[in-house]
Parts: sequence; C-alpha cells; structure tokens
Amino acid sequence: MSDTESNRRNSPNPERRGLKKGLYLIPSAFTAANIGMGFFTVMSALRAFQLIGVNDYAHATAYLDNGAKAIGWALLFDMLDGRIARMTRTTTEIGVQLDSLADVVTFGIAPAVLAYVWGYGASFSEGSDLYNVALFISFMYLMCGTFRLARFNVQSSRPRILAEGTIKTDKKSFVGLPIPVAGGLVAALVHFAPTPLIYYGPEQAQLYSLLMIVLMAALSVLMVSTLRFSSFKTVGTKSRSMRTIILAVGIGVLIFLFSRYVLLAIVIAYILYGLFSRMGGLFRRRADHSGANVPAKET
Repeated sequence: MSDTESNRRNSPNPERRGLKKGLYLIPSAFTAANIGMGFFTVMSALRAFQLIGVNDYAHATAYLDNGAKAIGWALLFDMLDGRIARMTRTTTEIGVQLDSLADVVTFGIAPAVLAYVWGYGASFSEGSDLYNVALFISFMYLMCGTFRLARFNVQSSRPRILAEGTIKTDKKSFVGLPIPVAGGLVAALVHFAPTPLIYYGPEQAQLYSLLMIVLMAALSVLMVSTLRFSSFKTVGTKSRSMRTIILAVGIGVLIFLFSRYVLLAIVIAYILYGLFSRMGGLFRRRADHSGANVPAKET
C-alpha cells in the first residue's frame, strides 16, 4: 500500500474538505447579488433621468420601478447571506467587510440616486437653494449610512465598551436604524408611486420633494442615533415553529400580490416599532424612578 493511499484512509472524511470550502462561497454569492442589485438600480435611475429630460414619463416610470424592486431583492439577499453564513458556520472577517461595502453601494448610493432622479432632481432648478439643500441632504444620508456601518463593524468585532458612553451591542438589536431599512423605505416609496414627481406639476413636485428631503434627513439622524431596533437574528434559529413558517409564507404571498402596499407597510411598521419601543422604555424608567423616590409611610 502506498503512502498516499494510507494517508487518505487515515484522514477523517477527506472527500468533504472541498464541500466545506465551497460553503464559504454561498454567502459571498448572495453578497455579490446584493451589489449587482445596487448597480442595476443606479443604472436604471440614470436611464430614467434621461427619459425625464425628454418628457417620456411612461418609460421613466418603468425604469424607476425596476430600480426600486432591485433594492427590494437586495434586502432579501442581504438577509440571506448573513443567516446562511451563521447557519453553515462560514462567517469570515472578509465576508463581514464585503457585506458592509455592498450595503454602502446598494442601500447608500443607490437610494440616494433613486430619490434624486424620482424627486428633487427635476423638481428644483439646478443651482437654486432648495436644489443645493437636496444635494447636501442626500450626501449626509450617504455619510450617516456609511458611519453607521463602520460603527457596527467596530462594535461587532470588539463588543466591549470602547469608550465612555459607548453602548455594548447584542445579537437581538441594532444600535441605530440599519441602512438596509433606510434604503428599503426610499425604495418602497418609489415602488408605491414610481411616476416621477415632476409629472404632477411644478408646485406639487416641489412640495413632495420637500417632504422627501425631510424624510432623508430623518433617516440620516436615525441611522447615527443610539436607538435600538430589533435585528430578528434569533427568529427561527432555536426552534422550527410551524407558526413562524406559516407567517413567513403568508407575508411572502402578500408581498407577491400587493407588493406596493405591503412592502411600504412593513418598513414603516419596523421603524415605528423601534421608535415606540424606545419611548415606552423611557416612560417605564421614569415611572420606576418616580416610584422609587416616594418615601414610605410611617406606621
């Protein structure tokens, strides 16, 4: 018997090493799809902007809607790559960094470009004060989203308190609004009403664009805030409940049938849940604090 054959027999499961290495490619494939969806959204928005310039609103609407749908698919890919990596135990440092870079493109740059083309890009005169404010808010949206991702990476790699006042992270919640949710809200709005705002007339377009600027500014503040939003990372990991499966299938069917309404409702509900949870926690702490300060009655 040769030494090579002896080593193959003595080594445990040698034929599975290639399979183990192949598992690491699965989360990366979903991350690559995430980046691809972001690139598709940017290109669709640029094409829509050209069509808006020649008053071809029908085709521009189709391109904007497809770009918004691509961000929706990217949300699904973004959720799957991390979950699959945890399930297969193939989480790597380079995978974490690649996922963050993908989120900057797909949920940072792509929604900013989409909001610009759909809203204030054609609603305000180039060089005007409102136009410059819109550009500044879009830039701040991108900067705040990038900062939020950098903070998340640092806190995840070093979960201990880095400095005085720094919040320790946990698996059940995110500190600050996740950038995929912020980008998802922009995409859901465009998907809900994909027609360019300039189509409704200059006055209404400017009004809606102002509201869009306020929304982008609010999302920027939420991303860099210390508010906690549920991560849902532990949902379905400990037990395979039939209720969870039925709920997931039901939501999937609703999205397939009524995507314009359901997607927007889900994103808004997620953000409001985080905000109301924070407010409820503050009220409970105040009630506990006031109750503790009440002196006991003398007997």
